Amino acid sequence: MKMTDYQNHFLSADFLLFSQTAKKLYHDHVVDLPIIDYHNHLPPAEIADNKKFSNLTEIWLKGDHYKWRAMRTLGIDEKWITGNGSDKEKFKTWARCVPKTLRNPLFHWTHMELKNPFGINQYLNEDTAEAIYSHCNEQLRHDSFSTKGLLQHFKVEMVCTTDDPIDDLRHHKKLVAGSFGVKILPGFRPDKALNIAHKERFLAYIQSLSHVTSVSITGMDSLLEALHNRIDYFEEAGCTIADHGLVSLPANFAFTKELEKELEWFLKSGNDKPFSQPEAFSGFLLKELCKIYHQKKWVQQFHLGALRNNNTRMFGLLGPDTGFDSIGDYTQAERLSVFLNELDKTNELGKTVIYNLNPADNEVFASMVGNFNDGSIKGKIQFGSGWWFLDQKDGMEKQLNALSNMGLISTFIGMLTDSRSFLSFPRHEYFRRILCNIFGEEMENGILPNDEKWIAGIIKGICYDNAKEYFNL
Repeated sequence: MKMTDYQNHFLSADFLLFSQTAKKLYHDHVVDLPIIDYHNHLPPAEIADNKKFSNLTEIWLKGDHYKWRAMRTLGIDEKWITGNGSDKEKFKTWARCVPKTLRNPLFHWTHMELKNPFGINQYLNEDTAEAIYSHCNEQLRHDSFSTKGLLQHFKVEMVCTTDDPIDDLRHHKKLVAGSFGVKILPGFRPDKALNIAHKERFLAYIQSLSHVTSVSITGMDSLLEALHNRIDYFEEAGCTIADHGLVSLPANFAFTKELEKELEWFLKSGNDKPFSQPEAFSGFLLKELCKIYHQKKWVQQFHLGALRNNNTRMFGLLGPDTGFDSIGDYTQAERLSVFLNELDKTNELGKTVIYNLNPADNEVFASMVGNFNDGSIKGKIQFGSGWWFLDQKDGMEKQLNALSNMGLISTFIGMLTDSRSFLSFPRHEYFRRILCNIFGEEMENGILPNDEKWIAGIIKGICYDNAKEYFNL
């Protein structure tokens, strides 16, 4: 393949905009809106230290399990994915793969991320790899391509990272003490404290939590005391968002005196006997944490439905989050109802965002939020954006349509990156183009009013204004 510019309108200014109305909505009203990225996995240390990356592989391929899965599917040896191959050869290997990713969102994302911020208007392939790698590496030397420079380039207004309760948040504190204009807020993610089913890892974590808080954790009360301690600590650092990655929400909250005694024994026991009712433990603990979030007026997020670490051989070699997770087909509806209702019964259900991973459950999630929107807050319970395997064109459209049909799209808080990469912010552009195209097409077909000002106001709300209001920015 030769080094050619894009042809046939691919990734043009009107990419994904298939009507004149869609083009006007995007270019006249959306293109320059700031970004509120209220859930991602960017490393706070790299932002605080204003890291500059040595090459394109370091900033773009390391940690990207989407690309890793594709490369493995194409028969690429792990040496050139997560192994000890050179960075340059890893990039060239990925470049050879890109032409074979047609119709996978990776093909769009790859070229969008090269175009913005690097200005590349050529297909990435074996023939163009050397020149693109050299061009991007040269730009990475500039201050504007440091972590802070990139956040400013993409007009990011707020970033919420994903942080364990035992994190000291020193990098967030360093950012607050500095003069960086982008808000970098911590996100409270207590998953490890809930996962009592994995005894060895759980007990090791409880020991660390006890050390950090100086609380001797001997039972449920002291565990809650320690976690409340960390919630207060996170709040002092600017945190207003909690996040949880779960298979499904727990539906058992009956933590009896007998289970309390068992927990006390479990925490000090040296044998391998598992805790008898892990869901009762996690259900009670999560419910109590959510009550604290409500008191503090935090937003709570629940990412539900991933089937993780399916390939035990590769998990043993590479660990978690390396590309071996998939969509789970768990029962969600009743558990969602029971958990949200448990908090709502005492009016302690705060702002909540629920994310679905199984497209078969889109309507379930979209209809569930309406059960607990009680008129106290606009869009109090949110059906979150297309997540993980669903954060591509088809997945976004299905999520937007389900929410439109079952709820009110006008109150939606929009897109996020959920990414570990500083080059992933074009996903907001991707979402915004798709959103404008949906509205524009329906305006031209007479399904929606052909009123640009009216519709543009709705779209701007979804892309920016609603999130700004929801997260009190």
